[in-house]
Amino acid sequence: MGEIADFDALRRAMAENGEQPEGPARNARAEQLLAEAEKLNIPLAVIEALGHQLKVYNYSSEKDKMFVPFARLLRMWDERPEDFDEYETHSLHWVFKWMSSGMLDQPHIPLASIEKWLGEMEHRYRLAGHSERAVRSVEFTVAAHVGDTARAERAFTAWLAADRDAMADCHACELNGQGWWRAEQGRDAEALRLWAPVLEGEFTCAHEPHTVLASSLVPLLRLRRLDEARANHLRGFRLVRAMESMRSAYADHVEFCALTGNEARGLELLAERPAYFTDTGHPRGKLEFLSVVTLLMDRLTGLGLGGRQVPGPADRTWTARELAAHARAEALDLAAQFDRRNGTTHVSDRARARMAQEPLVERLPLGVRAARQATAPAAPPPPPPPAPETDLTALIAEARRLSDGLQPNAVEAWAAVARAAEGVELDPRDQAEIVDHRAMDLGPAGLDLFEHAAELYAAAGDPGEALAARTRGAFMRALAGDVEGALAAVAGPYDEALALYSEDGTGVRQTASVLMGRARILLRRVQAAEEEGAVPESVLAEAEAAVREVLALVDGRAGEDVRLGSRDAEARAMLAELAAYAGDLPRAAGLFARAAEGFVAAGLPWFAVEYQARLAGLAHHLGDIGQAEWALRAALTHGEPYLEATGRAQLHLQLAEVLGGTGQPEEAAEQALEAAHWADEAGAGPTLGAWARHLLGGFLLRQGRWAEAAAVLESALPDLSVDTHGDAAVVQAQWWLGDCLSELGEHREAAEHRLRAAELAREWPEQQDHATLAHLAGESLGQAGLPDEADRAYTRAGELWREVGDVHGLVRSLRARAWLALRAEGGQDEARELMAEAVRECGEALGADSVADEARQRLVAELGHTHRQYGDLLARSAAEDAEDETIQAALEDALAQMTEAIVVFASLGDDALHSRTGAELAAGWLEADLSRPDRAAARARAVLAAYEDYEPYEARGAYDEGEDDETAQARCAEAQQMLQVLDD
Repeated sequence: MGEIADFDALRRAMAENGEQPEGPARNARAEQLLAEAEKLNIPLAVIEALGHQLKVYNYSSEKDKMFVPFARLLRMWDERPEDFDEYETHSLHWVFKWMSSGMLDQPHIPLASIEKWLGEMEHRYRLAGHSERAVRSVEFTVAAHVGDTARAERAFTAWLAADRDAMADCHACELNGQGWWRAEQGRDAEALRLWAPVLEGEFTCAHEPHTVLASSLVPLLRLRRLDEARANHLRGFRLVRAMESMRSAYADHVEFCALTGNEARGLELLAERPAYFTDTGHPRGKLEFLSVVTLLMDRLTGLGLGGRQVPGPADRTWTARELAAHARAEALDLAAQFDRRNGTTHVSDRARARMAQEPLVERLPLGVRAARQATAPAAPPPPPPPAPETDLTALIAEARRLSDGLQPNAVEAWAAVARAAEGVELDPRDQAEIVDHRAMDLGPAGLDLFEHAAELYAAAGDPGEALAARTRGAFMRALAGDVEGALAAVAGPYDEALALYSEDGTGVRQTASVLMGRARILLRRVQAAEEEGAVPESVLAEAEAAVREVLALVDGRAGEDVRLGSRDAEARAMLAELAAYAGDLPRAAGLFARAAEGFVAAGLPWFAVEYQARLAGLAHHLGDIGQAEWALRAALTHGEPYLEATGRAQLHLQLAEVLGGTGQPEEAAEQALEAAHWADEAGAGPTLGAWARHLLGGFLLRQGRWAEAAAVLESALPDLSVDTHGDAAVVQAQWWLGDCLSELGEHREAAEHRLRAAELAREWPEQQDHATLAHLAGESLGQAGLPDEADRAYTRAGELWREVGDVHGLVRSLRARAWLALRAEGGQDEARELMAEAVRECGEALGADSVADEARQRLVAELGHTHRQYGDLLARSAAEDAEDETIQAALEDALAQMTEAIVVFASLGDDALHSRTGAELAAGWLEADLSRPDRAAARARAVLAAYEDYEPYEARGAYDEGEDDETAQARCAEAQQMLQVLDD
């Protein structure tokens, strides 16, 4: 950053500074460059340096600094307009608009001064011959800001009616302002219609679609177009997060989080931009930011999280409640300053309305990692006083109804009975059920309680239920790992229950409970054996016999009693498990289906969920995708009111994987999004949620939703672990992210991710992926303007392609290196050598005797493309040469390569029609450059003749991508153009 030697060096330095990130450092460098420009004693140098300074101020948080360089520029124009060239004259008039809006954003500048400036702008534009379109646009902005709706509407109409000229804002910026006005009027659908060309990429500029994406969020939420709102948040935030000047758009994204149940993500956004709390250069932007900070903090306080520590101004720590008060006070003070200047209350009214908004969506899953904000934990309630007997009786009746019907909350209901019954003497039966359910809640830790429950049941005169309680205790012993002890413990109850049942001493329900308990223990023995190795047939047979004993007992009675229906369904599920252990997967799938149907028929759909999930896994494994999808959807439907967050996440994730494999990326993405949401709800974001986001990113990528996919994958990668998820998942996520960033034009970042993925793949036994990633990294590095790094990546890729025997990859890496060499100073000879090597590699591969016919055809096509590129490269090198004789020789060499390409493509027949005609046209242009119009015309006519009998087709041949009718039309149009040029 030494002294600037001359005007060209100054211009280069300003161009380099213009590419730096927005912010104080760039502004400071612009100030240095102005000082250097003044030393050159060239008026235009000072003018350009002032213009550069003004521009970087405008695109930063120091917008208030714009006025001084502009005033100096205007004075220079008034004194010596001849010092301004055409571009700087245009720029001076262009930034009048920046000054007008810039003044409006500074509350200390009187409104009268702004109106006077607007008149000055109108006068100067008229003198320069410009349309009033830009003037009316600025007038509209002034009127809308102060709340003069009638004047704003008149100016808006006049703005649209005036002619577009060189001073009009770009289409994207104009549509932004027009849509904003309609949204302000509550005409959201019209606003979105106006914004559509910007959102769809038809019109763009340096700050669009960034602003429109942010502005569209609340209108989309109000219209319940939630998927679009989510997509625009993910797309838009990636664009604005690195641009310091876009505090207002950034605020829109924070507001979106506050209105959609994404408070945690809103806090993350605040933490990324601490300077936004205090930057004073753009007061209106600060007002908008502090207004949504207040909204978010009020939302947190309303959730009971007012005492939570939150990001805020860096001078101290803040709780949500404290920051809400601070931000509200600052925002309203700023709003009041604007209103005093404007003579209205409009700015304050808008700020208060924005702060007071209620959430528009309870929870909108975004797919990116952010923990759900839980409400503040409530203090545990004091123990309730002993309930009156009538209340206790009702509690017991309700608990018994729930437990008899196997309802999900039965254990909690009996716990409520126990609390209410403290100090009350109950009969043994009631005591037995309280203790029994307490034991069930404790699981293996409740063994002694099961024995106590059995004693109480016996005292109540129910020996069958006493045996069932002892059996439940035995099963808990098995779950604790003591299977043999459990079998010994269940032997007595089993024999006694059968004897009692034969004597009508107990009912079928109690007997089935004992038989089922014994079958469960035997199944646990099968599971334990499988964990240690193979399962002996005798162990399987004994377990199956025990299960069939249950089925025989309840046969024909499943409809009589919900518990018997449950036993029948559970027994069939156990048979399914045994079939799976025996390796009979189709039978296991059928039995799981029958078990699920049984639970649903018994009125117990929540019990069906586990077995529908098991069925889905088996069906997927067996290739029955339809049944897998059906089973998962049924599980989600049946489990909706009862499943915990982790269970929901797992089911949605399974369904996403199934749908993704059937070519349904849109719905697969929806399911992966739900999986990520529920994983975060369960606190499983770093494990289960990371995998869901990984899949979601892939599904979005398959739909071409590059920005959304990039945001999701960037969120997933920090949580994806080689140890937990496997290195293949990490490589794939990096690979996908590289593809997304490449499509978005972020080539340097794409290269970084592709290189990281390549490094992980380096240790894999198969090196195909490593080679592909190195090759892709070379592409990204080349597009990022890093030719040396790109060449190294392509060289490494070429070595790997050679190792794996992929001639196509090797040839393409050589061609890529040739083009890089051509762009390097003095690299023409190396470029030719590399392209010639690519031709040789194709020829050697075709010379091998072992090449199959289809592979040979692909190699022939590769050779044709290599000759074609060699010809293009030689023609390009001729264009860069200064010697006539050298140019002539290079063009002749280029024509020879094109001719070779035509011959090679012709050998492939119609499968390479478009490639052949493309080479023919390229050869025709070379003939014209060599002053051979007749030969050039003959080639053009040959192309037209080739398409005389052309019949449209969707995809003929495997060697040309994109063979379609548009290509044929384009070839014919180019041939006609060539003939026209030659005739002229």
